[in-house]
Amino acid sequence: MRTDVNTLGEFGLIEHLTKQFSLQQPSSLVGVGDDAAVIDNGNFMTVVSTDMLVEGVHFDLAYTPLKHLGYKSVVVNLSDICAMNAFPRQITVSIAISNKYSVEALDELYEGIRLACEHYNVDLVGGDTTSSTRGMVISVTAIGQCEKELLCYRNGAKPGDLICITGSLGAAYLGLLILEREKKIWAEHPDIQPQLEEHELVIARHLKPEARLDVVEVFRKAQLKPTSMIDISDGLASEIFHICKQSGVGALLEESGVPMHPEAQLQAINFKLDPITCALNGGEDYELLFTIDPKDVDKVKYLPDIYIAGEILDAKDGVKLNTKGGKLHELKAQGWVHF
Repeated sequence: MRTDVNTLGEFGLIEHLTKQFSLQQPSSLVGVGDDAAVIDNGNFMTVVSTDMLVEGVHFDLAYTPLKHLGYKSVVVNLSDICAMNAFPRQITVSIAISNKYSVEALDELYEGIRLACEHYNVDLVGGDTTSSTRGMVISVTAIGQCEKELLCYRNGAKPGDLICITGSLGAAYLGLLILEREKKIWAEHPDIQPQLEEHELVIARHLKPEARLDVVEVFRKAQLKPTSMIDISDGLASEIFHICKQSGVGALLEESGVPMHPEAQLQAINFKLDPITCALNGGEDYELLFTIDPKDVDKVKYLPDIYIAGEILDAKDGVKLNTKGGKLHELKAQGWVHF
């Protein structure tokens, strides 16, 4: 019997492959299933997360500078550490490369990695290099630290909690659409130079995202601990479903509460797309989706770059979107599919 991995999807495959694994060490508090593993090291918990980027699947070097790729490969991992309400401390980087890459090309990649380490104050402490028969593969492991009582998981949301979102959504996806469009035009007409100057914000959000470490720092200063949290990598709708599934709850998301930059809204309209669809399903924004106890609302409403966008419901109420026109729709997750 042969089962195609596409029938399981990313999370179904992970669950299938790891369901027979049990934690053997008392210090292993959380294993597979959240944004990062958690290891008990006394007063502080060690938080570990790994992500892999594959050429032709996660990045296209036709429009992705290697320096940007190096920076982004670090950021996407640090974002998972931030989603646990933890502070990143170290990373390891492993790469597999084909013979088309020169030392100078790898220097560019690692310069981006170095700049990310410098910006987020993390150390590169190890890794591995090997050959690839085709293209490049980058695997980064991020290691973070957090007090046990301040860690946030996906399974802590409860009915009545408020849904909050940082930053703005949809821009990274629209930046990708512009880059893909210009790549196609250039392939058909090599004499035409790409027109990117008017789209710097959305293109930057795709090529050089940032992890919201600043938000974790703000939480500490405000003495605020979210009841659940996840980073928005696969699309807002998908991440809401992850929190609802693991917390055993439903949710009501208000369209009017979903933050979106005006330029991203304009670009969505230019592509004849519904802006809210881009915000819900675009992915790669690396903002934070979190829930808070209603009693903490005063701590949140004056914090910068944080938006209240809905409420957690009982599981029987399902997961719904309330449109600006006042219509309730069943929310669907149509974001990034890994297989």
